[in-house]
Amino acid sequence: MENQPPTNDKNSGNEVKKTESNNLNIQETSVVNQKVSNILDNPKTSSEIKPNKPPKPPKLEDKPFDEFIIKHLIPGLKTSIEDKGTLVSEIKLIEGERPVVGGKCWMVFCEMSEQRKFWLCFNSEIITSDKTILLAESNSDPSIVESFLIDEKKTTLPLLISRVLQRLNGQKWIGAN
Repeated sequence: MENQPPTNDKNSGNEVKKTESNNLNIQETSVVNQKVSNILDNPKTSSEIKPNKPPKPPKLEDKPFDEFIIKHLIPGLKTSIEDKGTLVSEIKLIEGERPVVGGKCWMVFCEMSEQRKFWLCFNSEIITSDKTILLAESNSDPSIVESFLIDEKKTTLPLLISRVLQRLNGQKWIGAN
């Protein structure tokens, strides 16, 4: 211990503690840096972090127009009408000239017992487009032409089916009237 300045015993303990503390901080920092480096070198994908969830299937209403109509609306309408005790002779999706009013559009055409028919017309190939319903009895031309679902902000399968049934019930075409 030559040539070392004399130390005060009270301060020498503090100096040792500070040195040990600095060494610990350096070691801790080194460990943290190593962990960060490992994460950056081997990043986990989001599937490793979160459990794998299957992607949600698209909503029925987001499916292509013809798929929605043919696979969901038509079978749902037919079943719902027949559940009310009315036979459905024919129900299909057609593209053509709208009866009475004119203009090309997509239509769900339905022929029911007692020579009753209705056309649910979509102005364009999207279920949220403007819609019209036409009703005809006894093999005549449609005698009723009405806008359909004009105040609804969202068009869903259950809404379409229930409102068609409501309209047919209003004509006393379905159910125990």
